[in-house]
Amino acid sequence: MKTALAIVHILLCLVLISVVLMQHRKQGGFGGLFGGGSQADVSSNQWQRFTALTKITVVVTVLFMLTSVVLVVS
Repeated sequence: MKTALAIVHILLCLVLISVVLMQHRKQGGFGGLFGGGSQADVSSNQWQRFTALTKITVVVTVLFMLTSVVLVVS
């Protein structure tokens, strides 16, 4: 079981690397982190504004983290 989970973990790692590298680069830098957005950005539903590639990245990242924790605990 642990071997199968390790293989899934490695595949998730490769998928996560691929998805991150495929994303479009934003030119904003760190400006959006520290007060770069408006109040309308905060109040709107962020999940709907994400692209499909960003949603895939979030899902794969969560799965990667879950498999990491399971591999450490087991």
